[in-house]
Amino acid sequence: MSPLTENAAVASGYRAGRTLPLRVELVRQLKRRRTLVMGAILAVLPFVLLIAFAVGGQPGRENGQVTLLDTATASGANFAAVNLFVSAGFLLVIPVALFCGDTVASEAGWSSLRYLLAAPVPRARLLWSKLVVSLGLSLAAMILLPLVALAVGTAAYGWGPLQIPTGGTLDTTTATQRLLVVVGYVFLSQLVTAGLAFWLSTKTDAPLGAVGGAVGLTIVGNVLDAVTALGHWRDFLPAHWQFAWADAVQPHLEWSGMIQGTAVSITYALVLFALAFRGFARKDIVS
Repeated sequence: MSPLTENAAVASGYRAGRTLPLRVELVRQLKRRRTLVMGAILAVLPFVLLIAFAVGGQPGRENGQVTLLDTATASGANFAAVNLFVSAGFLLVIPVALFCGDTVASEAGWSSLRYLLAAPVPRARLLWSKLVVSLGLSLAAMILLPLVALAVGTAAYGWGPLQIPTGGTLDTTTATQRLLVVVGYVFLSQLVTAGLAFWLSTKTDAPLGAVGGAVGLTIVGNVLDAVTALGHWRDFLPAHWQFAWADAVQPHLEWSGMIQGTAVSITYALVLFALAFRGFARKDIVS
């Protein structure tokens, strides 16, 4: 077989969709130290809160008002909800920014990006594989925290209904379903951070810059949301809706806030993901 015929045979069997399979990328990312460290931090947090409540005593009311934090020791479900409450504002931003911001920039930093593309892996396929795996790891991180918290809380405070701060309870089945809704919404609300981190990851060779930039811009959004003078303009800020999931731990599930928050988050995320794919397709890869 001549070289020309052999090259033609290789080319005819080439399938762009089979390059860089998701399972290969997933295994690569799971083996990385930052994945293991982040998983350990999220798994340890419930134990830290458990010790804090054991040392500090039972949460108490302030000014006669009962908050979700005050019900932390009522049951395992309450303890899981409190873990989500204290971490959704900032802590859960970190794994999303880390997994999505480090994924492409780290390859460029290691000077391995051009070799992946020379495999040949189409640029869109490479980004798609990395984005799917990054979002999957982000979702796994958000599931890991309440799952460990539910197990720890149940062992410490018992398996029981979810006590609602405003009064009433949710049976264990309903409480489990509501916690799943909360986790789903928290993930969707973090898609903006994922989009920012992923876009920045395609623009820089420094993973820390992409991760730090996404976290920094997320913090800026939270600061702007605190400026009440902005009035209704805050409705267009993803941060304005980050705690809309609190409507899921009420006697009657209210969807309106979560629907608005999801719409805002997905809109921003789609724009940022599109910018990442568009910019990377035209980028001169030299590392």
